[in-house]
Amino acid sequence: MNVVKYIGVMIMTMMLTTACGGSKKSAKDEGGDMVPAGPTFSADSAYAFCAKQCEFGPRTMNSEAHDRCAAWIVDQFQRFGMTVTEQRAVLKGFDGTPLQANNIIASYRPELTDRILLCAHWDCRPWADNDPDEANHTKPVMGANDGASGVAVMLEIARLIESAADTLGQFGVDFVCFDAEDWGTDNESDSWALGAQHWAAQQKMQTDGRRYRYGILLDMVGGQGARFYREMFSCQYAPSVVKRVWKAAEVAGFGSFFPQQDGGMITDDHGPVNEVAGIPCIDIISYYPDCMESSFGPTWHTVTDDMEHIDPATLKAVGQTLVQVLYSER
Repeated sequence: MNVVKYIGVMIMTMMLTTACGGSKKSAKDEGGDMVPAGPTFSADSAYAFCAKQCEFGPRTMNSEAHDRCAAWIVDQFQRFGMTVTEQRAVLKGFDGTPLQANNIIASYRPELTDRILLCAHWDCRPWADNDPDEANHTKPVMGANDGASGVAVMLEIARLIESAADTLGQFGVDFVCFDAEDWGTDNESDSWALGAQHWAAQQKMQTDGRRYRYGILLDMVGGQGARFYREMFSCQYAPSVVKRVWKAAEVAGFGSFFPQQDGGMITDDHGPVNEVAGIPCIDIISYYPDCMESSFGPTWHTVTDDMEHIDPATLKAVGQTLVQVLYSER
């Protein structure tokens, strides 16, 4: 994802705040009389899924670690009863590098046309260009938080859906692992989220009748001290989904992780999902308003984005919130 973007025009800020429900009554009109629902999300299991991805090493584009991890992700989703397809494409990086990309799509109840989208990117930044030590700027990022954490939460949810006695409503779920998200430059906003751009373009051409109620993107959802403020493009694209998810966090007991406050505007995978595919999609992404290193937290695009800085409590907060969302759907 790109750096946090702020809108300097006051009228636009006011419009977005209103769309997201900036008043104290926000989230109360979405989710109705929501009560705790669904199975218990295992933080330990999600943590293990995160660690396993890191065992392959940095999953940078065109690397052996990238390909080996892809095969493992496919195998895990299949073990949990999901129908998996691999959307392979050669995408062009901003520097002209051909990127062997692989969007991994795991589907629960693929026969149903009424669906919900959960997504996260699984590739790693090839350069630790925000590291305080310039000697590390050419080193790859392990991506424990920035990549692996979102996939780990999705894998645990897939495991729960397959094994839990509780059943979902009459809708399907697609877990999409976007590739080639982090091969970007701040000089070109469309150089980020290449895998999501490709998926969205293909989705736009689908004629099989599938309809997504909404989508939820997970990005950097395992960091220590993380809090998830309302991302402002999400408020613009899908304010009702933002309200529903933040309400679910309150009901699930994790409202402190999801403050009723606005964060930044992020160039991320949810951009093309909304703008190209036409699916209302929000971004659950960590925001550190007082962090000097980055608003994405101190490990963002550094060599310290490793398992030592992953907090199971953060994974739990996000995972249980998503369980609440899914099992409250009708």
